[in-house]
Amino acid sequence: MADSRLKDKVALILGAGTSAPGMSIGKACSLAMARAGAKVAALDLKIDAANETVAEVTAQGGVAKAYAADVGSMDEMRFAVDAVMQDWGRIDILQINAGIGKVGGPEETTLDDWQRIQKVNLESILIASKLVCPIMVEQGSGSIIGVSSVAGMRYLGYPHLAYSVTKAGVIHFIKMLALQYASQGIRANTIVPGLIDTPRIQKNVSKVFDSTGNMEKTRAARDKQVPMGRMGTPWEIASVATFLASDDASYITGTELVVDGGLTGKFV
Repeated sequence: MADSRLKDKVALILGAGTSAPGMSIGKACSLAMARAGAKVAALDLKIDAANETVAEVTAQGGVAKAYAADVGSMDEMRFAVDAVMQDWGRIDILQINAGIGKVGGPEETTLDDWQRIQKVNLESILIASKLVCPIMVEQGSGSIIGVSSVAGMRYLGYPHLAYSVTKAGVIHFIKMLALQYASQGIRANTIVPGLIDTPRIQKNVSKVFDSTGNMEKTRAARDKQVPMGRMGTPWEIASVATFLASDDASYITGTELVVDGGLTGKFV
């Protein structure tokens, strides 16, 4: 373990697994927070994905336990949060990381797609807040971290309507939490990642950049979009999440931290 900034804290990370081989933001954040001393409650829709993350955490000397739940289901999330409290007795950090998307504008987006994306990306924050905020209020402390996207701030060159709208909603939802709970010791902030090299791009957006879904061409195209000349890594998001979860960020709440290699600063 690298440091002790999160020693004795319990971190509940939603979307802690990965949807395909490789390193996701949720897995990287789980590992980074465990390295900082947190006990990690790794929650994912699929228990196998959560177990993979837990195995990597424990292999590195950290402490973690896997939980399975659909973040868009109040019943499943209530059961999971109750289990976390039974196992650990507290929740100091809530990272709301789960997210899905489907490329397309209004003509291509079905109502079923829209509703499912809204449920997973945005309604999940309401559910998690309802369950975890009272715990943090009773503790008198807590850090809530939302994960948005630059797609929630800018049009990135292709239609990604439902995803983009929900990611814009994440920013404002977390800001509302921050202001409501600031006087009760709870901080809430949003990370806004830019183009990050994760398994999600293979499953969701690769064909936007290459009709065959060739990942080498996709990565080259996405790298070219970024002023720094490369996509970011999940670890570069995880380091920011660990900072926001720690007392190093004790006077930071109600803000969004853009981590994008300069992408949103581009004129064209």
